Amino acid sequence: MNGFDGFREFVQAHTGAWSRLAYVLAGSHAGAEDLVQTALLKTARSWHRVRRYDQPEAYVRRAIYHAAVSTWRRRGEWPVADVPERAAADDAIDGIPRRLAIDAALARLTPRQRAVLVLRFYEDRSVAEAAEILGVTTGTIKSQTAYALERLRILAPHLVELTIEEAGR
Repeated sequence: MNGFDGFREFVQAHTGAWSRLAYVLAGSHAGAEDLVQTALLKTARSWHRVRRYDQPEAYVRRAIYHAAVSTWRRRGEWPVADVPERAAADDAIDGIPRRLAIDAALARLTPRQRAVLVLRFYEDRSVAEAAEILGVTTGTIKSQTAYALERLRILAPHLVELTIEEAGR
């Protein structure tokens, strides 16, 4: 038995979810790949401990958030590429305009605001949980959430209209 037993299977089982989370945080595929790689490197180094946790995938999610926070603290802003065109299954075509609009709107937020919104609304975390994960105060989470939502209302008012239309279906 070596220190990496089960690591490959663990990574294969969860990489898709981590990649989606990282993409929302980073705003680009390259940035998402960097975040996931950084988190997995940290996890691999500690795998002998991490594999004994009740939820080792939560350890990796937290490592992704920490990598994102480190990136925006170090650089201030991430470069954001244009939203890529993606192939979709026929039953998912109706949701494409909404997803593209959300991707584009999130790309226009600061990395901190994007991280806060992802934690609060994508991961459905409480204010306290988001503050703990990002290593900031609950007041920072509340203010950044308010600033980010207001900025989205200004930058992407069409999202509000799109959401209202979808609710009427």
